[in-house]
Amino acid sequence: MDFLPEHIQNYAAQHSDVEPSYLYDLYRETHLKVLRPRMLSGHIQGRFLSMFSKMISPKLIVELGTYTGYSALCLAEGLRPDGRLITIDSEEEYRAIQSKYIELSPFKAQIHTVISDASAYISKLPDEIDLVFIDADKENYLVYYKALLPKLRTGGYIIADNVLWSGKVAEKGHEKDKETIFLRAFNDYIHSDESVENVLLAVRDGLMIIRKK
Repeated sequence: MDFLPEHIQNYAAQHSDVEPSYLYDLYRETHLKVLRPRMLSGHIQGRFLSMFSKMISPKLIVELGTYTGYSALCLAEGLRPDGRLITIDSEEEYRAIQSKYIELSPFKAQIHTVISDASAYISKLPDEIDLVFIDADKENYLVYYKALLPKLRTGGYIIADNVLWSGKVAEKGHEKDKETIFLRAFNDYIHSDESVENVLLAVRDGLMIIRKK
């Protein structure tokens, strides 16, 4: 969900860098062949992730929730030459499309895809992670955050996607929507956690930017 009028979204897209051709093709193929294509980051959010990654020049990025690989490929644009990105997803069904476009990118040697339950795999990750992108099952956001924060270097960042949840987190009601309940709890916890700094950006469906002090 985008919170700005369509003509403003279009203007922003027209005045942002174009995505690489393999990302454009990935976007099109995802919309043609995959259910729930709105889960894909897309042009504006993808260029934001790329720019953010380039600003901090990470050596190690961890992503929870690969989907078809669009956000991983955007984040990889900022990796150091000796850096790597580990992206974790529990679903096998998107593996073919992920592999196809990772192979077409300049980052195929730096992106490592893992099929696993994220909660089980986090303990295997190395310490001193520079950047984490969380875009997985919403009811476990807080679980993932608490497990990943000790592995994040001081000054490192966590970005959590979909934290506005189509605006539901800011509306009354939705007591039966478990994703809304869990995301509200996540947002409240982050905002009260004195070990981090945070800003919630109303980009697409909401991005929570968290910096470890």
